[in-house]
Amino acid sequence: MDLTETFREVNDGIEIDISVSPRSDRSGTEGIDEWRKRLTVRVKAPPLDGRANKEVESLFKEITGFKSTVIRGQTSRQKTVLIKGDPKVIIKKLSDGLE
Repeated sequence: MDLTETFREVNDGIEIDISVSPRSDRSGTEGIDEWRKRLTVRVKAPPLDGRANKEVESLFKEITGFKSTVIRGQTSRQKTVLIKGDPKVIIKKLSDGLE
C-alpha cells in the first residue's frame, strides 16, 4: 500500500487520515496501516488537553512546511489532518519522509 490511499486532495491542500500513537519515545511518521488505510504517526505528548493534537500539527508543519490542522478526531487516535498548500509538494515531502 502506498501513501495515496491515505489522503484526499481538497481545494486548499490535502486531508490525510492518520492513526496516532501518543506517549511514544519519539515523534515522527511510522509507516502506513494497511488495514485502516491511515498513516501511522507517533508523538511524545500525552493525549491530554489537546497536547497530542498540537504535536501532530507541529510535526506535519515541520515535515511539509505548510500549516496543518487536525479537523476530525480531536479526541480519538484516528484523526484527519488538513494540510494547506500545493498538494504535489505536500505529497512529495510526506513520501520522502516515509522512505
